[in-house]
Amino acid sequence: MSRPDHPSGRRPNHLAGETSPYLLQHVHNPVDWHPWSPAALARARAEDRPIFLSIGYAACHWCHVMERESFEDGATAELLNRHFVPIKVDREERPDLDEIYMNAVQLMTGHGGWPLSVFLTPDLEPFMGGTYFPPEDRRGMPGFRSVLQAVHQAWRGRRGEVTRSAEQLVERLHEIARGGADAATPTRSGRREAALAAAELSARFEPRWGGFSGAPKFPPETSLALLLDLHARSREAVPLAMAEKTLESMARGGIHDHVGGGFARYSVDERWLVPHFEKMLYNQALLVPVYTDAWLLTRKPLYRRVALRALDFVRRELTAPEGGFYSSLDADSEGEEGKFYVWTPDQVRAALGADDARLVSELYDITPAGNFDGRSIPNLLAGSLAARAAALGTEEVSLASRLEPLLDRLLAARAVRVRPATDDKVLTAWNGLMIGACARAHQAFGRPEDLESARRAADFAFANLRVEGRLRVSWRAGQAKLNGYLDDYAFLARGLVDLYETAFDPRDLEAAEELGRVMLARFADGERGGFFFTSDDHEALLTRTRSGHDGALPSGAGVAAEVLLRLAAHTGADDLRAAAERALDSQGAAASRAPSAYASHMIAALFAEEPPVEIGIVGPAGDRRTRELLAVVRDRYRSRPVVQLAAPGVGAGRRRVLEGKRPLDGRPTAWVCRDYACRQPVTDPAELARELDDPRPGRI
Repeated sequence: MSRPDHPSGRRPNHLAGETSPYLLQHVHNPVDWHPWSPAALARARAEDRPIFLSIGYAACHWCHVMERESFEDGATAELLNRHFVPIKVDREERPDLDEIYMNAVQLMTGHGGWPLSVFLTPDLEPFMGGTYFPPEDRRGMPGFRSVLQAVHQAWRGRRGEVTRSAEQLVERLHEIARGGADAATPTRSGRREAALAAAELSARFEPRWGGFSGAPKFPPETSLALLLDLHARSREAVPLAMAEKTLESMARGGIHDHVGGGFARYSVDERWLVPHFEKMLYNQALLVPVYTDAWLLTRKPLYRRVALRALDFVRRELTAPEGGFYSSLDADSEGEEGKFYVWTPDQVRAALGADDARLVSELYDITPAGNFDGRSIPNLLAGSLAARAAALGTEEVSLASRLEPLLDRLLAARAVRVRPATDDKVLTAWNGLMIGACARAHQAFGRPEDLESARRAADFAFANLRVEGRLRVSWRAGQAKLNGYLDDYAFLARGLVDLYETAFDPRDLEAAEELGRVMLARFADGERGGFFFTSDDHEALLTRTRSGHDGALPSGAGVAAEVLLRLAAHTGADDLRAAAERALDSQGAAASRAPSAYASHMIAALFAEEPPVEIGIVGPAGDRRTRELLAVVRDRYRSRPVVQLAAPGVGAGRRRVLEGKRPLDGRPTAWVCRDYACRQPVTDPAELARELDDPRPGRI
């Protein structure tokens, strides 16, 4: 992706030493791009030039468009190089910069997106910005060259006005960075506030197609996780109904890759039909656990099928030979968005033959007219697979089994097409999410390959992304880079707790606690509670932001509180629980003002309010009877249970639930504990099931 032999013969710019595929896509632009670095910032100060900051990512369609139209244009490059210091940033490597300057552009324009285009003073203060600019004035949008001329003239002719505007904007950015934290009036969220979040989601719920907005529609993964958690705790029907409608609509729509598995980043329409075709690791990592939990609650075959095919996609197309997970697949191939994923009836017929092609085309809406620029995005929006099976006089599972080899043949036919580019950097935070997804899917479905994927990725992270006890943000081409953010620590720690509760290697729990303690030492706000997004030894930026509400990813602060609570439950470390509760209290007031925006905070708050069910099992891991006890535990949806397992004679160590536990009569034995009291030990799986389903506190 670095294009070292560019046909223009141009020499590479200052991005040549970078490893990010997105930055290397721009290494031969005539624009004299710099990476964000002390040298680039010093140049802006020394030459008294404004910075043009361009932020994007490798799978971004409109980033590619703006590169072709403007950054590859010699006249535009000449303007940029003469009057500005151009800096290019990969938002996935530098979410700190992206958050600050995205907030600035949203304040200036009322909207945001990528590519993010921001003009800064040499002191890093933003004073003008936008997203995509066309090369020439078009349909009311100013052309990029016109923007460059106007900004240059303002910088030279109206400097005082520019400076005052920037200072006012920076004050507002400082207010946003405080994140609503309030140590003076701590507010504890709980079931009431989580119910208010569900009520807000219900008010916005779109009953025909699911989801909580019109077009464009993004998968609301964290909101769905909260709704399933609320249903499991209360058995109220409405949260489950909203979650199911959304999950089923997404699974039937074109945002779901019916041929290859996995999901695109979002749908441009309200029906989930036409995706923005890039496929991001984090979407799979967040959706797999939600579909898995929905299967545990309902046993609907669709949810299991969708989760497993998404995992297969990640293993096949987003897994490095070394075990880490890649970041994304591009939306474009051969210069066209979505070309890799769409079909004509003739292409289906060539791959399957006439009879099978007729079935697949009818089921998946592949028609001569098409539903996307004369070609078809496979979808099941005309009717679910269950409904189609009933119409054909068969069962859903039988029809799915008949279709599976046909879809595999379409996948093989698609594989010979020109593929979208892969962003093959390995991001710590996203890998933490995916490790947890693989582990939790293994708990539910038992496939060994999913546990192996989680194990290899965790081993890769600790071998390559941890340096002297501290995490790095990304790895590519043998290089780990950049000081880790809160998300890196929180997401990886949670993934390791999930992995511990899957394979029961105490080293995973120990590693998760180590990360949790670094998180407290380096990211906690000692004055107001909660967490900063950057560590206390991060480079100086315009402002130090806090992690609060959810975005495309869950809030790092919400996940940090959750994982600290889970670690405290596993280890008995009261200081971890106290830190989590203080973090939740610091965000409680902000969360109460917009509860549905704080779903990950609410999930952690529910865990703090209601002590989790704790299950300890003592028995050899390979013993059939041990596996039968564990299967009973895993066959039920529980809101973040604490599960520990050890062989007889192995010390409990930091595993509080196993303290003092001995097997009965040499047989694998289980204990169910509630409210920090344990019931009588059991050895029979049926008796364990009864204990788990009995909500009364423990007896001993």
